[in-house]
Amino acid sequence: MIANDEALGVHAAKNYIYYIGTSNYPWTGGVSTNVSWRNLSLSVNTAFSLGAKISNHVSAVSAYGDIFRTSPNLIANANYDLSGFVGMEVNYAQNGEQIALPFRSDFEILFYNKDLFDAAGVEYPTNDMTWEQYKEKALALTDTANEIYGTHYHTWLSTAVNYTVADGVNTLVDGNYDDLAYFYQLIQDLEDAGACMAYPEIQAAGLHYSGAFGNGNIAMMPMGYWYVATLITNIANGSYNVKNWGLAAMPTKEDVQAGATFGNLTGACINKASSQPDLAWDYIAWLCGEEGSKVTAETGNRPAWVSEGVAEVMSSVEGFPADEGSKAALLPTFVAIEIPGTALSSQISSILGEEHSAIMTREISIEEGIENMNERVGELMNQ
Repeated sequence: MIANDEALGVHAAKNYIYYIGTSNYPWTGGVSTNVSWRNLSLSVNTAFSLGAKISNHVSAVSAYGDIFRTSPNLIANANYDLSGFVGMEVNYAQNGEQIALPFRSDFEILFYNKDLFDAAGVEYPTNDMTWEQYKEKALALTDTANEIYGTHYHTWLSTAVNYTVADGVNTLVDGNYDDLAYFYQLIQDLEDAGACMAYPEIQAAGLHYSGAFGNGNIAMMPMGYWYVATLITNIANGSYNVKNWGLAAMPTKEDVQAGATFGNLTGACINKASSQPDLAWDYIAWLCGEEGSKVTAETGNRPAWVSEGVAEVMSSVEGFPADEGSKAALLPTFVAIEIPGTALSSQISSILGEEHSAIMTREISIEEGIENMNERVGELMNQ
């Protein structure tokens, strides 16, 4: 909950920190809800738990429609700088109006084991690496005799092929999935070379990505930024074999800007029923901007705002890699949303998940799976 200390003011870090979580009021979800303070409400995508209590009155940002209806020119009048959101703000725009601002973003990033790179004499990943260069490194790092894998893919569709949306054009709800074929072929080539564990093997073992990388025999792993906290904690308590690690921006195709990635977003918006929309806007403007984002970073969460100042706070956490490349990886150039919110998103996600599993287990070919995706989603969209 927000600490109800109005005397501290709307920008007080104490009030804010108690909202997003401390050791006494920990996050267990990573989303927000209609928690009110001085008639201010923050609303995002699902429920989270505060101890044993589950917050209610939860709504998606999109459910609010014209969030700024009571003061339609708030953002325009404030001349609010949206550049730090590196494209994420478009996911909260409707009919040409900005209905919310990005608050948090756990984007996809590349984790790597420095010790395995050093042992193999392979240069560390860079923040402008292409997928073909990534593949070359994965193959060079692989040592099948000693069960050293060049890379690792968790079973989710997102960690396997969602990188296609990093171009800012493709999405997972556009009905055409031909662009996924490149990434499926990349994974199957790596599997065939023994450079990563095969999908059926991971499924059968019930292997979680955190333990897989923690074992110390995986050189690279694409995963969401949230894994940083787990990695630091488990290295500190001695439960992981991996010791020296780093971060790099996700590789990109040659026609996509370096540093582009995708992620999940949490937004902050003003409740239409608010009796003090100007005060609410004052808070949200601070919360989502540079200064509020630094406070978010201090609590161990990844803010949506991207800047050198925010990266400095994030990289100052004890256990974070000391190299400049890892710090620079905290500055994505563009972040696409994993799957846009539409009326059909849930059904589309189910279809893609089914075909993804069939492709990855090789029950069907990549071509057959892509064709099925196109046909099934097309039928759904035409209903």
